[in-house]
Amino acid sequence: MQQKHFGSVLNPTRWWGRFPFLFWLVALFVGFLERRRAKIDPVVRSLVMTRVSQQCCCEFCIDANSLRLAERSGSMDKVLAVANWRDETLFTAKEQAALAYADAMTATPPQISDALKAELKTHYDDKAITELTALIAFQNLSARFNAALDIPAQGLCVSATGKQPHV
Repeated sequence: MQQKHFGSVLNPTRWWGRFPFLFWLVALFVGFLERRRAKIDPVVRSLVMTRVSQQCCCEFCIDANSLRLAERSGSMDKVLAVANWRDETLFTAKEQAALAYADAMTATPPQISDALKAELKTHYDDKAITELTALIAFQNLSARFNAALDIPAQGLCVSATGKQPHV
């Protein structure tokens, strides 16, 4: 499927594929998080995945998630702005809450304040917060796995300047 969609097998698949059972477990988890009836909007999912990728300095994840964000949002605007999301006016309050949560969860140790929890609850119900938490935790797993193994970007997302988005 990756060969058909991207023109080649993605670099992380070559590593995860060394343990087929683990690969399928991860694939099922991702499939669940990315399902059509997910509680989290596709653009918000892509925003937090891109932000976590940046925080973890995962070249491959920044590349792949930036492509998905550009596709889902319809432009490169949010892709190019997400690294400095706190200073941008492009993001809705709901997106800002999710991005703040992604930053707070990705910190070591996590930095989830009561104020952040309250802000999340103004935009998301408990089920959606649980799903958002799982998505951010998964992206941390993926980005840290790929970064630890020096899995490079594959040139999936190139901005209008001809350069790949970065932190």
